[in-house]
Amino acid sequence: MIEKALTSADVEFVTTLHGDEQVFFHVLLQPRGDQADRLLRAIDDIALGELDEAAHERATPEGKDAAALGQQALEVSLTALRAAGREAEGRLIEDHPLDALRALVGEVGADEVIVLTDPHYVEEFFHRDWASRARHKVGVPVLKLFSHSKAS
Repeated sequence: MIEKALTSADVEFVTTLHGDEQVFFHVLLQPRGDQADRLLRAIDDIALGELDEAAHERATPEGKDAAALGQQALEVSLTALRAAGREAEGRLIEDHPLDALRALVGEVGADEVIVLTDPHYVEEFFHRDWASRARHKVGVPVLKLFSHSKAS
């Protein structure tokens, strides 16, 4: 589960986690842009010392614009995983990401879930981040990873 396009460092990291074992990636991406998350994202930006980013959170696309950018980020991520020699498919999700994740885990018989996001300090502190909540929902191990760098 991701929230933005995977960077080359992210792809290298997730594709080498299991060594030479054959891994199929089922990618779920929920685009950013939910009004309720704007304040939390700004606080995270401030905690990371990225004051300019905090000031620009208001410009984060929402609705159809967020979905279009999300679809593009998903395609970039799938292309990068495939270029790294891995099989990958993906879906854009807009509502109830953890329900979609639980359904996908059951549908494909996943062995584990990887949640790869930027740090979300407020949500993590209160265990409301995707990985913490997924651990109680999906029935398989959940690995929480932080994106290595900003997607361009």
